[in-house]
Amino acid sequence: MADEPKTDPKPKPAGPVEAPFTRDYPAPKFQPSWKKPQINRQLVQDFVMYGHGDLPMVKKLLEKEPALLNATVDWGGGDWETALGGASHIGHKETIHFLLEMGARPDIFTLATLGQLDALKALLTLQPKLIDAKGPHGLGLHLHASMGGADAAKTLEYLQSIKKVELKKPMKK
Repeated sequence: MADEPKTDPKPKPAGPVEAPFTRDYPAPKFQPSWKKPQINRQLVQDFVMYGHGDLPMVKKLLEKEPALLNATVDWGGGDWETALGGASHIGHKETIHFLLEMGARPDIFTLATLGQLDALKALLTLQPKLIDAKGPHGLGLHLHASMGGADAAKTLEYLQSIKKVELKKPMKK
């Protein structure tokens, strides 16, 4: 008798699964009013993925749904990412600049990728523990600065002077 292929008794879901939740504290007194439907989760996920380097699709989806600009996807366990965050950790500056021109909210990781040393220094002076902040996928400031290339070389040097971090191979653009 030939070996039959083993089947997984508990197949993995095709998409995200919301963690079970039971409120064990009082509900907030203020209750939000849901005036508009939420943006479709698949559309947000696609936009964030295209943000990693497909600028024509970023433009197309943003034209279709302008509210995607600051939309975030939770890849699980609180791993939140925006299209700008994806473009930042990949170092896709054309997409970064386009999204910023459209009004996307930059964060400390985008500043590191763009080599915005003065702004980064100000934030690290305000809160020195930000040197250990983690962006999408747990990626830190040093990695983001390394993805900024020559534009962020002084930023990476500054970050390394505060806390030396061994950088692994850079991510592919």
